[in-house]
Amino acid sequence: MTYCVAIKLNAGLVFLSDSRTNAGLDQISSFRKMMVYEKAGDRFMVLLSAGNLSISQSVREILQTEQIKDGESGEAITIWNAKSMFDAARVLGAAVRHVHERDGAALKRSGVDFNVSMVFGGQIKGEGMRLFQVYSAGNFIEATSETPYFQVGESKYGKPVLDRVLTPETPLDEAAKCALVSMDSTLKSNLSVGLPLDLVVYEVDRFATDKVICIDENNPYFRMLHDSWGQKLRQVFDSIEDPAWTGGATEVPIMVTPSRSKPLKKITNHTDRLI
Repeated sequence: MTYCVAIKLNAGLVFLSDSRTNAGLDQISSFRKMMVYEKAGDRFMVLLSAGNLSISQSVREILQTEQIKDGESGEAITIWNAKSMFDAARVLGAAVRHVHERDGAALKRSGVDFNVSMVFGGQIKGEGMRLFQVYSAGNFIEATSETPYFQVGESKYGKPVLDRVLTPETPLDEAAKCALVSMDSTLKSNLSVGLPLDLVVYEVDRFATDKVICIDENNPYFRMLHDSWGQKLRQVFDSIEDPAWTGGATEVPIMVTPSRSKPLKKITNHTDRLI
């Protein structure tokens, strides 16, 4: 499996992905899940992928040359000449459908689902930053101010910290830290996600970035973050009062009567009924 997260903020974009791929306990490999497409001064785009590795690699290869037709002029649109990120996302969707048309039937005969999930974001000169999540059918949705991030892969472990911290006003460095904490939580709870990590931070209207980092187990910042997050969580947990089952000296009793619901009914013999 994998874990990828992309965050869209007023100040820019943050992309983070792991590199572990497995096909069983004895077949664990590292394959990068991130691609950066940059034409300095004109466009900057990042693609994250999860799901079947052969499908995602095929989509990434085809994407560089995939074309769709402009409905008005009939001209060919690629990710390199698209005038909007929406059109670039349409090209990516076409690439996904292209691979499905080529390989879908053969995969199905072999009992393999056509499974790929992608996050595609960036900025093209003339418009603002945009972020999309692309599904196996080639359709996609766009991030909004209410939902400023997308995840693919093993998303559940790292989601709570993103929900608690991120808003469109979050500074870029803080969002990068939040993404790394989200990844660390996933690494802690799921062996199918693993180092090294790829991190890209993009500042709005730059159309290029030099903040492209590969993070392995020896990275000083990530080691500090991993240790600090575990220690601080333990400190916060210990600072919360334990439940006082018998009342006593507490301002937050747990044994109180609910305003709407009744306590769970016990079954004490074979004649008891729930209702």
